[in-house]
Amino acid sequence: MHYGGDYNPEQWPEDVWPEDIERMREAGVTMVSLGIFAWSRIQPAEGVFDFDWLDRIIGLLHEGGIAVDLATATASPPPWVSATYPEVLPQDENGATYWPGSRQAFAPTSPVYRSLAAALVTRLAERYAQHPAVVMWHVNNEYGCHLNLDYSDAAQGAFRLWLENRYGGIDALNEAWGTFFWSQRYGSFAEVFPPRKAPYSHNPGQLLDYRRFTSDALLECYLMEKEIIRAARATQPVTTNFMGAFKPADYWRWAAEMDVITDDCYPDPNDPESFRASAFARDLMRSLKPDVPWLLMEQSSNALNWRPTNAPKAPGQMAALSMQAVARGADGILFFQWRQSRAGAEKFHSAMLPHAGTDTRTWREVTGLGAELAALPELPRGSRDAQVAIVFDWENWWAIENPDHPVALDYLALVQRWHAAVHRKHTQVDLVRASADLSGYRLVIAPQLYLLPEDGAANLRDFALAGGHLLVTAFSDLVDEHDRFREGGFLTQLGPLLGVRVEDFGALVSPGADAPGQAIAPFTGPFGEVTGTLLAEEIHVETATVLGSFAGGRLDGRPAFTQRAVGDGRAYYLATIPDAAGTASVAGHLLAEAGIAPVVGGLPERGLPETVEAIRRGDVVTVINHGAESAEFALAGTDLQSGETVASVTLAPFEYRLIRES
Repeated sequence: MHYGGDYNPEQWPEDVWPEDIERMREAGVTMVSLGIFAWSRIQPAEGVFDFDWLDRIIGLLHEGGIAVDLATATASPPPWVSATYPEVLPQDENGATYWPGSRQAFAPTSPVYRSLAAALVTRLAERYAQHPAVVMWHVNNEYGCHLNLDYSDAAQGAFRLWLENRYGGIDALNEAWGTFFWSQRYGSFAEVFPPRKAPYSHNPGQLLDYRRFTSDALLECYLMEKEIIRAARATQPVTTNFMGAFKPADYWRWAAEMDVITDDCYPDPNDPESFRASAFARDLMRSLKPDVPWLLMEQSSNALNWRPTNAPKAPGQMAALSMQAVARGADGILFFQWRQSRAGAEKFHSAMLPHAGTDTRTWREVTGLGAELAALPELPRGSRDAQVAIVFDWENWWAIENPDHPVALDYLALVQRWHAAVHRKHTQVDLVRASADLSGYRLVIAPQLYLLPEDGAANLRDFALAGGHLLVTAFSDLVDEHDRFREGGFLTQLGPLLGVRVEDFGALVSPGADAPGQAIAPFTGPFGEVTGTLLAEEIHVETATVLGSFAGGRLDGRPAFTQRAVGDGRAYYLATIPDAAGTASVAGHLLAEAGIAPVVGGLPERGLPETVEAIRRGDVVTVINHGAESAEFALAGTDLQSGETVASVTLAPFEYRLIRES
């Protein structure tokens, strides 16, 4: 179980380094990420490299028994790069340049940037590939975090080449994008531009492809560096840090190239429900590479600096959120950063070693967590414990949030709403693609699967026919991979399975909007009354059974929720988007129908609060109280921290227990 954080010794005089290592040992640190923003220190000028300081600090860490996750330092080019080669700088859709003075001021497709980055990584890899202290390579940092959609001339050339490789010929591109609309027909790839500032709406196929291109361009940068590291005969795992559900990069595609998944996660202490968002992020990280443990690469020890208001974490909250990651498969807990910065934009960002020193709650919690992690026995790895899967797809995300739709939808928020509903039932969830292996699940929920390729639709059909319970929700199965309608209208692939046909989407007034019109669409079902929002589709039942009907409004009495027995399973269709309470009601009904019990059997019936989460990792169940009140409930097994045999557990706020079940 790794423990540590980002270490930036270049920010401090060398006489501080021995003290850092002494304090790290006191805190139980086992690994640090080194050199993430050290390009200007390693290479102060073109052709000039200084590795002496890096040799010394890696040697000191190694002597202290602390491993190194060595970064390639390419995330933030030094000022001499843009001063010498201004063409590396990115541009926004208006053609305005993003200037140096912050970080990530580079165009990912710039040949000059890639050449300079490659030269730096080559020198680093050749020097440290065989160093015994280096146990992992950290490529770049948070790809695309601050700037992902670049519209520079470098991006223009790379986009044209990407399109030519994807489509082969310009006629195929024209067909995919439907360019006879608005006289957008292209005669050659040289006529295609990035979707820069335009008088009105862009072509949706162009917008979708530019998202794909951007994700691929960033991935190319990662793969370039990884190949250089491997060419130096480095055998350590290679990774880069993800950022939860980050829209610009399709992490499903990226995960295949990662030796280990790492994630940066910063839930807001001001939001008492933020632990559900972090649970979603951790479930996603586990799901991206389910047979390989992942690392929580960054979190805060206490308060942040970049929100409008930055509340401190409550006593015990940092450890509780850390254990939330461990429970979901993490084999490492790390922070940004080790020592709090004295200067710079993040000097108010908390760290493991704060400005106020070691006589602080932060330090006591940091050292306490380090000791707890060190004392844990080895936990099960690669266990697949969820019986519920939620379909989450990046290409669908990009397409569904294009403009010019019946209603604006926040795809991530809607997926997270379903995740939170199942999470409140103390039930484990995986995130999957529609085309993934679904054989181990009993219930699959597919929220707003607007863009659905043929292989995904066939896979969902097979899941239901084989005995699974499948929920498809409103605004699903509408377009192909080019964002074009298929022949035959809507729900063309899944409609026969579901036994319904969609005629109209029935957009409602968005919640909180100051506009006339119908704002909600209530419906009743086997779970009581539910409030539908955003859409109230007009559907026609052909072979399905109606479980719930709209009550009032323009669709009074029309079907809202249907079920159809298919093969050995069931297929459900929900013709609206329920609010949070309604989503919880529908989720509860589906869990019961699919025969899915909570992680620990019977917990809800024994009064377990929704703020207590229970997570299974093989035969180890972690229970965490994120609420403001104590909770007591039955749970039999061996407490992994105390070694005691227990029949019940009492948790104070932000307390947790790891129980190996009897």
